[in-house]
Amino acid sequence: MLPISDSAEWLEADGLGGFASGTTSGVRTRRYHALLLTATTPPSARTVLVNGLDAWIETPHGNYFLSSQRYAPDIINPDGTTHLTEFQLRLWPKFHFTLRDDLKVDHELFVPYGQSAVVLSWRLVGDIEGAVKLCVRPFLSGRDFHATHHENTLFQFDPQFRHDRVRWKPYANLPAVVARSASTYRHSPAWYQNFLYTEERARGLDYMEDLASPGVFEWDLHDGPAALIFSAEGFGNIDENGELVEVVEKLRTKEKARRQLFSSSLEAAADSYLVRRGSGKTIIAGYPWFGDWGRDTFISLRGLCLATNRLEIARDILVEWAGTVSRGMLPNRFPDHGVEPEFNSVDASLWYVIAVHEYLEAAAGKPALADAEVSRKLEQAVEAILYGYSQGTRFRIKADSDGLLSAGEPGFQLTWMDAKVNGQVVTPRIGKPVEVQALWINALWIGQSFSSEWQPLFKRASEAFAARYWNDAGGYLYDVLDVEHKSGVVDPSSRPNQIFAVGGLPLVLLPAERARQLVEAVESALYTPLGLRSLAPRESGYVPHYEGDAWHRDTAYHQGTVWPWLIGPFVEAWVRVRGNTADAKAMARQQFFTPLQEHLNQAGLGHVSEIADAEPHFTPRGCPFQAWSLGELLRLDRVVLGAPT
Repeated sequence: MLPISDSAEWLEADGLGGFASGTTSGVRTRRYHALLLTATTPPSARTVLVNGLDAWIETPHGNYFLSSQRYAPDIINPDGTTHLTEFQLRLWPKFHFTLRDDLKVDHELFVPYGQSAVVLSWRLVGDIEGAVKLCVRPFLSGRDFHATHHENTLFQFDPQFRHDRVRWKPYANLPAVVARSASTYRHSPAWYQNFLYTEERARGLDYMEDLASPGVFEWDLHDGPAALIFSAEGFGNIDENGELVEVVEKLRTKEKARRQLFSSSLEAAADSYLVRRGSGKTIIAGYPWFGDWGRDTFISLRGLCLATNRLEIARDILVEWAGTVSRGMLPNRFPDHGVEPEFNSVDASLWYVIAVHEYLEAAAGKPALADAEVSRKLEQAVEAILYGYSQGTRFRIKADSDGLLSAGEPGFQLTWMDAKVNGQVVTPRIGKPVEVQALWINALWIGQSFSSEWQPLFKRASEAFAARYWNDAGGYLYDVLDVEHKSGVVDPSSRPNQIFAVGGLPLVLLPAERARQLVEAVESALYTPLGLRSLAPRESGYVPHYEGDAWHRDTAYHQGTVWPWLIGPFVEAWVRVRGNTADAKAMARQQFFTPLQEHLNQAGLGHVSEIADAEPHFTPRGCPFQAWSLGELLRLDRVVLGAPT
C-alpha cells in the first residue's frame, strides 16, 4: 500500500511542460504543488493558475473536510487527512475517504494529455440516506511557478458565466482560468493568507503565500458523481460543444486507453518527461523545477526513448538539437527564440554523440527512422562536434598533444558536477576530467564509422588514458589530470566519474584486472542503495547530508550527495567485469535493481529522485521526479540486464 504522507508526492504531466502535483496526504508542501500549472510557451514560461482547493461534505449529521491545508505558524486546518484511508496512483491519483462507517467518498483527478487542464471528480461509495452536499472552494494565483503570491489589489475576482462554465481572468497578462461543472456556483471572493510550504522552508526559500478564492461550487452527490474541470484558456481545448458528462467520460476513456498502452509503470512514468517543444519534442530534466537541459536530455534519452522503443521521439529530439551546434558545442539548454544560448558544458556535446550512435544502432534497417536525410544531419552534427573539440573551442576545450581533451577556465563549471555558489565553482575540475576523456574516446571511436581520419586521434587518446589515469596507490582512476592545465598535476579524489571508463558507454577503456579493481573500489567507497556517492566518505570536504539553505545544499551537491542516475553505468560495469553472463545479470538485478524498485514507493511515487543523502537513511532529496534517474533505471532494466523473464 502506498504511504499517506506529506513526503510522498504524485505527478500528472500534460505533455506540454505543465503539470499537476501534490502529496498523498493532500497537504501542499511546495510552491510547485498545484492543480493547474501551465507552460504558456511550451515547455517554458510555466505559470501557476489553480494552486489547490478546499473540499468538504455537508450532511444533516455534520460536516466533513476532504482537504488539508497548512498555515503559519504550522497549523493544519482543515485536516481532511484524518478521514483519508487509502491512496492509489494508477492509472491516476485516487483518494479514498471514510467519513463515517456509512459515508465514504472517492476523489480522483487526472490531466488529459496535450492539454493544460485537470479533471477532478468525487463520488459517494455505497447507499447512503439523507442529503449529502459536496462543496469545493478553489484557490487561485497567477504567478511564475518559482515565485510566491501575495494579497494585492490587482487580482480580479469577477466571474463570467456561460452555460456550465465559470471564467476568471485574475491578471490581464495571463491566461484566463475556465471551470466547467454541473454545479451551483456561489460567488464569495476572499483572500486566504499565510499558506506555509514546509519543503520550501527546509530549503531556505520563500515559504509563505496568500491565495485568492473567488467562490464555492456545490453539488448534491445523490445526483451522481461530481465533476469539475479546470483549464487554461487557449491551452486546454476541452470540447466546447459537448455536455459535461459526455466530455468527462470521453476524456477519461481516451486517457485510460492511452495509459494502458504502456507496458509497465516505469514506461508510463517515462512518458511524463517527453514534452512538446514547437513542432517537435524535448525532455524535461526534472519536476517540479527543471526545464529541458542538453546534458540531461542526451543521457535521459537512452533510457526514456531508446530502451522503451520510442524511436520516433528520439529521432525528432536529436535532429532538433543537431541544428544548434556552434563551434563544435551544443548549448546546455535548448535556446528559446530570442534567448542567447548558453554553452557552458564540455560533456553535453559528447553525450549527444553517444545518443546519436545508440539511436542509429536501434534504427538500423528501419528506413522510416533513419533515412538518408536524417542520417546525414546527425552525422554532420557529430563531425562538427569532433572537429570543434579537436581544433579548439570555447573555455579552452581542445584535444591536447596526448590526444586527451583538455577543458576549463576559472569561474566556469563545465562538467556535470556543476554547482556554483556566490560566483565560486564548488568542483571546478579544470584540466582533463576522467569521465570527459571516457566520453571523448568513445566519441572518437564512433566518429571512425563516419570518417577514418579520427582513427589516429582515437588511438593516441586511448593509449594516453590507459597509461596516465591509473592510480596505483588507490587502485582506481584519478579524477582529473593536468589540473588547472598544469602538466602532471593530478586530483586523486575518489569520485564516481571514473566508472564511465568501464560502464555506461560502449567501450571499456581498461584491461580486465584494472577494470575489476576499479569496480570493486567504487562499490566499496561510493555505492549506496540509491546510487553512487559523488565523493568518498574518507575524502576531505565530504558532506553526508544534503540539507539547509541554498548555500549549504549547493556546496554539498557533489561532495558526497548520492546520484541515482549513476547506478546505470555502475551496474553495467559490475556486470561487464563478470563477463556479462546471465548469472551476473541475475545477481545484479537482485543486488542493485531491487532496492531502487523499492524507492519507487518513496518521494516521487513511481519515479526516481534526483539525489539522496550520502548516509543512512539515504533520504531522497532534490527533484522527486528526475529524468536521467528514471532513464538509467529503465536502461538498466531493459538493456543492461535485459527484461526479466
